Amino acid sequence: MRATVSASEDPQKVLAAMRQVLGDCDYTVDEGPTSIRLRSTSSRCLQKLHDQLRDRHVRDAARRLMLASLEGNLLPLKLNRQAAAVGVLALVSNAVESPLGPLNLEIGTDAPEKLIDWLTAY
Repeated sequence: MRATVSASEDPQKVLAAMRQVLGDCDYTVDEGPTSIRLRSTSSRCLQKLHDQLRDRHVRDAARRLMLASLEGNLLPLKLNRQAAAVGVLALVSNAVESPLGPLNLEIGTDAPEKLIDWLTAY
């Protein structure tokens, strides 16, 4: 996951929003002057996204967005930064839907359709 940090933002608040997305899992943090990147190989980092798609009843819309976004074995997703800051994972279809810029989550997998099925399972 990566996010840009504008001069008017507190990097720690951006990092906190990113941590809300990943939940309780292992990841590394790489902070630069204008960006933050979190990396993980743990599938546990996707559990919160899976749970919120189920609990918020947005699986069908999320599935359509994910299938349209799929780039080979890479599933790039954009999440609303402000929503993430309060623990709500809201997918957006383009960057303008998140005024401060989205949180960019990129998931690499050998079985992208299977991943999408799991994330959006009933």
